[in-house]
Amino acid sequence: MADLNIIQHPSPNFGERRDGARPELIVLHYTAMPTAQAALRRLSDPEAEVSAHYLIGRCGQIWQMVEEDKRAWHAGAGSWGGQGDVNSRSIGIELSNSGSEPFSELLMSSLEALLSDLMTRWDIPAEGVIGHSDMAPLRKKDPGSRFDWERLARQDLSIWPNPKLTEVHYNSKFWTAERITEFGELLRQIGYDVPTDEMPGTVYLAKFSDRFVKGRKQAYGYAFAAAADLARRYPAPSNRS
Repeated sequence: MADLNIIQHPSPNFGERRDGARPELIVLHYTAMPTAQAALRRLSDPEAEVSAHYLIGRCGQIWQMVEEDKRAWHAGAGSWGGQGDVNSRSIGIELSNSGSEPFSELLMSSLEALLSDLMTRWDIPAEGVIGHSDMAPLRKKDPGSRFDWERLARQDLSIWPNPKLTEVHYNSKFWTAERITEFGELLRQIGYDVPTDEMPGTVYLAKFSDRFVKGRKQAYGYAFAAAADLARRYPAPSNRS
């Protein structure tokens, strides 16, 4: 695991965390820009009104732009675990990546070191490390299908499903309206903001699958089984008894 070597690059785009909130989530993004330097310029441009606490380059270099006790402007509209204002409750990490390329080994190694440090100091559990697409699935897709969540989970830096094979139905007809409704309830239990007055559409299935299914065969049944397993083991705080 890489040692932390952090360069300070202050951004003016931050504020105070609201209502006494403290970091309980870490949100991962990709920059969708050609270079880390281009991302640094945008994340520190007052006219852009966006920022993050950290940026990690393809070379593994880490830049800090906002102090951890401050509210960076990285998440935007969305919610997780039944709560909005994710910016006040999270630390944002931008990863230098176009969204269509593999994440470099140097970047991943630095991310692992940074996550381990942040999670220890702020007492953030593995289920508190989420993607931008988890908290805003209708409008965001980062860090995307090329990001290796399973690698993080092997180090307890994120979560990964271990679905019971008996729950995997190898039949596309499995995805009935009733099952879709059940799937939406499982996603809500995990933390996804799925409306209760409508069935989750293909967007929710696609975003969940980008992270947890990764192109496995019979994705319908596997996605349901994966969601059931995660809901059992990692319910959002609002769903814990």
